Amino acid sequence: MNYREAGVDIGRKASALRAATAKIGETYTPEVLRGMGAFGGMMLASRLKEMREPVLVASTDGVGTKTLLAAQTGRYGGLGFDLVNHSVNDILVQGAKPLFFMDYIASARLEEAVLGAVLASLAEACKAVGIPLLGGETAEMPGVYQEGALELAGTIVGVVERAKVVDGSRVRPGDALLALPSSGLHTNGYSLARKAFEGWNLAEPREELAGRTLAEALLEPHRCYLEDVERLWQAGVEVKAMAHITGGGVYENLPRVLPQGLGAEIWQGSFPIPPIFRLIQRAAQVEEQEMYRVFNMGLGYILVVSPDKVDEVGGLLPQSCPVGRIIEGPGVHLV
Repeated sequence: MNYREAGVDIGRKASALRAATAKIGETYTPEVLRGMGAFGGMMLASRLKEMREPVLVASTDGVGTKTLLAAQTGRYGGLGFDLVNHSVNDILVQGAKPLFFMDYIASARLEEAVLGAVLASLAEACKAVGIPLLGGETAEMPGVYQEGALELAGTIVGVVERAKVVDGSRVRPGDALLALPSSGLHTNGYSLARKAFEGWNLAEPREELAGRTLAEALLEPHRCYLEDVERLWQAGVEVKAMAHITGGGVYENLPRVLPQGLGAEIWQGSFPIPPIFRLIQRAAQVEEQEMYRVFNMGLGYILVVSPDKVDEVGGLLPQSCPVGRIIEGPGVHLV
């Protein structure tokens, strides 16, 4: 008996990795000393030398069951952007800029074409934000994963000057909340979405989605907000707090960045809700409060600024819109 007969084909995995080598190499910056193939990725910490008190910020996350929709439709090209952009946004909340990214891909059987597509999209996403895909792990584990399922996760490491850490400590009642729109579900709520559309034709253009198919709307990649926030920093705008609206929606994520004793008022109707959310709500008869607890509902990323900065932020980021304010007392309230 050999390893292949046991369900693990080392040669197939190696072939897919070799095919992706050039794409991954395009993400390497001059600081990268060792990348793919090494036991550990190596990168010069040159940027840290230029900082007074560099603070490393790290985060690990995954794409969740969005991978099942990708497998169902054969569309894997956006998954790398989902994972990298989600991770960049998470550390951006604390003011950190990314340094490098590492991935983890696992399945019962790693198909060469699928692995190649995912690795290529990860490389493209890293290149878009200017960081190396420094290394990772690919694993075949029959018996742990269901046939056709794919696990995609990753770790990002970033850095921020200690004096520039965004911790929400300067947030005060009356501060304004501005939202940067999401591109759709991003990477959360897919278990409910898949249940809602069970048996539906994902390839059929739908009037409710302005002619887009369900597959197109559901697999729209997670948006990255790094460039938007950097534009504010370059203009000298103080952002007191930021929240990436992911699993748990605005109810769970916004309070994470606010001082104890403060909450938020969100104005319903003040921001555009992508039509995919209302279609999910009608299809599965989901209550409004549950929708905001599961999905981002169009609130991709929330900025907290002084009221006198609202117009300036709007001029720098035309897509942003005022969606509420900070109030005394805990919790998030939709009004």
